[in-house]
Amino acid sequence: MTKRMTPTRRTILKTGIAAAIASPAIVPSTVFGQGAPSNRIAIGAIGVGRISRVHDMKETFNYYKSAQIIAVCDLDSRRVTAGRQYVDDAYTQKLGKPYSGTRGYGDHRELLARADIDAVIISTPDHQHALLATHAVHAGKDVYMQKPASLTVSDGRKLSDTVRATDRILQVGSQQRSDNPWPQFRRACELVRNGRIGELRHVEIGLPGDPSGPEAPPMPVPTNLNYDAWLGPTPDAYYTELRVHPQDGTFNRPGWLRCEQFGAGMITGWGAHHVDTAHWGMDMEHTGPVEVWGDAEFPKSGLWNVHGKFLTHAVYANGVTMDISGDFPNGIKFVGTKGWIFVSRDAAVTASDPSWGTKTPGPLVASDAKILTSQIGPNEIHLYKSSEQHGNWLESIRSRAAPSAPIEIGHRACSTCLVHQVAMHLKRKLYWDPATERFKNDDEANSWLSRPHRQPYIF
Repeated sequence: MTKRMTPTRRTILKTGIAAAIASPAIVPSTVFGQGAPSNRIAIGAIGVGRISRVHDMKETFNYYKSAQIIAVCDLDSRRVTAGRQYVDDAYTQKLGKPYSGTRGYGDHRELLARADIDAVIISTPDHQHALLATHAVHAGKDVYMQKPASLTVSDGRKLSDTVRATDRILQVGSQQRSDNPWPQFRRACELVRNGRIGELRHVEIGLPGDPSGPEAPPMPVPTNLNYDAWLGPTPDAYYTELRVHPQDGTFNRPGWLRCEQFGAGMITGWGAHHVDTAHWGMDMEHTGPVEVWGDAEFPKSGLWNVHGKFLTHAVYANGVTMDISGDFPNGIKFVGTKGWIFVSRDAAVTASDPSWGTKTPGPLVASDAKILTSQIGPNEIHLYKSSEQHGNWLESIRSRAAPSAPIEIGHRACSTCLVHQVAMHLKRKLYWDPATERFKNDDEANSWLSRPHRQPYIF
C-alpha cells in the first residue's frame, strides 16, 4: 500500500482474499434512480458486518431511491458473499423481480478504483476508520463513516485535514443529530442553547463500561479471513476468534470492540455519540475541554482490556464542567442555573448492544415540564435540522453543502473521548489545549495521542 493511493484499476494483491466477484444485473440499473443512471448515487459498502447490515446498508437502500449500493467489500470472504446476497435480496424485494448485480471485493482499493462508484460507506472496526476514509477521499469518493472518527487524536486530525483539502463530503455516523429516529436530541440542545435552563453550568453523561472476558488461546486463521489486513495499521497479534468477529455466520457483537488495540471501549463506542450531543448543546462543537481527570477499572486478565466501571471529569474554557460515568443514566443531562434537561435514546441501535445499565428517566425530561413545551422563536437559535443521517449525507453529496455531522465536528467529539481515555489510564489531572490538540507540558500524556502504523497500512 502506498502512502497516497492512486485510483487506478489493477488486479487484487496476492495477499488479498479474492478477486472481484461479479455477476450481471438482471434488471436495468435505471430502475433505481430518477431517470438516467447519472442521476443515481452509486455506493460501495466497505465492511459489511453487524452495524452495516442492521444500520448503514439497511437505512440506505430502504429509504433512498436516488442511491444504489452496487458493491460490497470485506476482509472476510464469507461476509463478502453474505453482503452481496443481502443487498441483492433487498433490491429483489424492492423491485419485485430478481436482481443479482452487486459486486464483491476483498480489497478496498479495488472498489475505490471503480470510476462508477461515487461514494462509500465505511462500517469497519474502529482502527480502520481514519485510514480507509483517507484512502477514499484521495480516490475522489464522498464518505459516510461509522463513528468514532479515529483510534487516535493524530489520525483524526489527519483525516479532517485531508477531507478539507480534497473538498469531499464526509458524514460521521452521529445519528443523534438527525430527527429520525431521535428528534429529542436536537430539541434538547435547542432548549439549552436558547437559555431555557438558564446559564449552563454542568453536563453529566451516562455511559456503561464493558465486562472483562476469558482467556483466548491462539487459533488457526480461517482461510476466508485476510487477518493481516484485518489487523491493518495495528501491531501483530495472534488470531483468536474472540478478538475479531464470529465465524459461525452470525453477526453478533464482535470481540474487537473490547480490545484497546482496535478501539477505546464505550468511552468512544457510545461516548462519541453522547459527547457530540453534549458539545452541540454546549456550543463547543469545534473545541474540547481544557482540564480532564478521572479513574477507571481495567481487566487484570483475559483477552478484553478496555475500561470497565469509570468516572471522569472535565472543565471547559467557559467554566462548564462535565462528568462521564456508568453510574449516571445512559444519556446526557444539562444542568443550568434555572433547571435541567435530560435526553436519551428510546432504545439501542442493535439488538446485540450491551444493556443500558442504570434505568433512564425517559427520552426527554426536565426539572420543569414547562421547559419542554417552550417554543423556540424565529429570532432564536435554530440548530441544523436533518431528517435522517444517511439521507442527509446523500443530500449533501448532491448540494455539496456541509452535512449534519462533518468530520471536524466528529473528530472533536472523538478526540474529547480519547482525552478522557488517557485520563483513565494516567489517573491524574491533565491539561489539554484544544487549539494545538496537545497536553500541556506532559510528554507521557502526549505519547497517547498517536500510534505507529504497521507497514504497509499507512496513510
